[in-house]
Amino acid sequence: MDQSPIADMKFETALAELETIVQSMEGGKLELEASIAAYRRGMALLKHCQGQLAEAEQQIRILENGEAKDFHPSGREEP
Repeated sequence: MDQSPIADMKFETALAELETIVQSMEGGKLELEASIAAYRRGMALLKHCQGQLAEAEQQIRILENGEAKDFHPSGREEP
């Protein structure tokens, strides 16, 4: 398992590693100590990803002059 410093990871890299950890834990083949280490690493990756998403949301709000707008993939705003 990659043990790169989490603080330096891009969102996509952290998310991919988190997905790998989840798959390995779901497989049920990790020993107890490895499971605990994987869980800790996964929680740190999750926190990092959540922080990056919050930062991106803040940047979007700034770009929209402070107005929080709902995103609709169809491009239409719902009433």
